[in-house]
Amino acid sequence: MALVQSFGATEEVTGSAHLLQIKNEPKILVDCGMFQGLIGGRNYEPFGFDPKDIDILLITHAHLDHVGRIPKLVSEGFKGRIITLKSTLDLAEVVLLDSAHLMEEEYKTKYKKAQRRGEEKKVNEPLYKVEDVKSMYELQTVYAEYDKEIKLSKNVNVTFRNAGHILDSAILEITYLEDGTPKKIVFSGDLGNHNDLVMPNPTTLKETDALYIESTYGDRNHKGIKDSEEEFKKVITYTLLNQGNVLIPSFAIERTQEILCILKQMYDKKELPECKVYIDSPMAIRATKLYDIYHEELSKCCNNFLKRDGSIFEFPYVHFTLKPDESKKINEEKSGCIIIAGSGMCSGGRILHHFKHRLWDEKNSVLFVGYQAKGTLGRKIVEGDRHIKIYHEEIALKAKVYTINGFSAHADQDDLINWMKDFDKLGKVYLIHGEKDKQEILKKVMKEKMDKKAHIVKFAEEIWV
Repeated sequence: MALVQSFGATEEVTGSAHLLQIKNEPKILVDCGMFQGLIGGRNYEPFGFDPKDIDILLITHAHLDHVGRIPKLVSEGFKGRIITLKSTLDLAEVVLLDSAHLMEEEYKTKYKKAQRRGEEKKVNEPLYKVEDVKSMYELQTVYAEYDKEIKLSKNVNVTFRNAGHILDSAILEITYLEDGTPKKIVFSGDLGNHNDLVMPNPTTLKETDALYIESTYGDRNHKGIKDSEEEFKKVITYTLLNQGNVLIPSFAIERTQEILCILKQMYDKKELPECKVYIDSPMAIRATKLYDIYHEELSKCCNNFLKRDGSIFEFPYVHFTLKPDESKKINEEKSGCIIIAGSGMCSGGRILHHFKHRLWDEKNSVLFVGYQAKGTLGRKIVEGDRHIKIYHEEIALKAKVYTINGFSAHADQDDLINWMKDFDKLGKVYLIHGEKDKQEILKKVMKEKMDKKAHIVKFAEEIWV
């Protein structure tokens, strides 16, 4: 039998890391992500396993909660093979270098302040540095291709399937022999929303003995994409025509590109009032360029834009502000701006500077288009906080706040249920990557709609599959 232990994304959304041990076979780790929000302090705790013992690291996709602790894994002794899609590793480099720079800057700021208090020993050093990210890229790497089996050892193989979540995200199908009998375990990774404008639908699978499936939105269904687009357009149009600005905290990968796609469609149809659309995130800018390079895996709409314009997402109103000075100049614009900036959960990044300058103005709007983890500033705003602290200054939140969940890159409850229903043979189901209350709801719905039991995975729990 195979032993699986999850050292993250257990009764929570972030920190994905799943250790698979098959008797007399290489030890496999699926993802090694960062904890975010209230549980961010856990990044500094031991992994729960020895990184030196890991032979193979499989990466499903490049979001920080799936790749964010890989440099730490390397710095603590991992020397094995990394297997993933090439575009995933390219995106991961953008994400991890950005993360390393931010952590180093934050450390310097906190250390200076702690020095004045005589408390510098209390300040955690960065989880990893730029050098650690570079070390990761010196390890042996095998590039996967969708639907092509890769041999991990004599008796173990893996196949990457399209998860439709972000650029080249993957479902992992791992097959192995148990006493001569073929067995299969599937890790869903993060499954995409079936109504995504940029990404294709997730690949459907037919059989597995065990399924580890994400459950981020296991408790609900997203608003329909058409309704979400209409709501989005109304917010944008109303705010701009009333001399305001729209602030969109956005994840650099997938969400920024989807929002750009909608705005470009609006521009084409003359639905978008004249404005300036600022992509104020170095990471989002670099990721957007990679989407152009790896366009084959994107939707027909994106490829049509590329063929017509030479770029999927650019149009005359768009401005990419890569340098800090370019970002600061946006503050001089009094109205008529759509500012798309990171971080998506408002836990750092340039969006905080724009909040500081614009949240107090009732003509402006804040538009949330993605998941906000517990403990993040984004979650506090969504839940109704109207006085928030940014850089130790209290800001009165008078801007209008909107949340549109229909753009989520994650499958909703119906998507998850329907994807599982497509299996002809579905063995045991294990719920990961979701908050416990949402997992309990999905578990109940699975029993009602599929007559299928599910198990909610606990941290480091030993599960034999």
